[in-house]
Amino acid sequence: MRGLLASCLIALSLPLAGCGLKPLYANGSKGEVATMLADIDVAPIEGHAGWLVRNALRDRFVAAQGGRGEGNRFRLDVRLEDSITGFGVRTDDSVTRERRTLRARYQLVDGATGEVLLDATAAQDAGIDVVGSEYATIAAENSSLERLASGVADQIVARLAVYANRGGPASAPGVAPTAR
Repeated sequence: MRGLLASCLIALSLPLAGCGLKPLYANGSKGEVATMLADIDVAPIEGHAGWLVRNALRDRFVAAQGGRGEGNRFRLDVRLEDSITGFGVRTDDSVTRERRTLRARYQLVDGATGEVLLDATAAQDAGIDVVGSEYATIAAENSSLERLASGVADQIVARLAVYANRGGPASAPGVAPTAR
């Protein structure tokens, strides 16, 4: 039975060998993805949400650096839109549920030329219960903002990693691919 299972697993894995998939973080800290992420500086972002997103991005880039990288070959410009919308209204017009949405438009800019290499967006939203205690509602809104900032930073880093894995700025010298 074990021999049959092993044979089936081997037979099923053979087609995957030639599918062209390549690990995103191939070669670890010496790979093209980690090298590019290590050379990105995050420009200051306005507001409390901006502070949270910037710190989350910088934490992820430091993890990619592994102690190397200048962090100034590229600049990441991010503009945020943070909104809270009330819905789930009672008969007395009080809101029972809120949706907090954090949207980011970000641009990867070549530090030497100022050329925009990547222009994209990321967004996250979260539902918040509005309860009788104003303190509890504010605490829920703040903790949701922290989660949203982390999620937006994860999306941005993932998109930048895919961009770098596909050749990034080296893929077409003189031509800046822009994704929206």
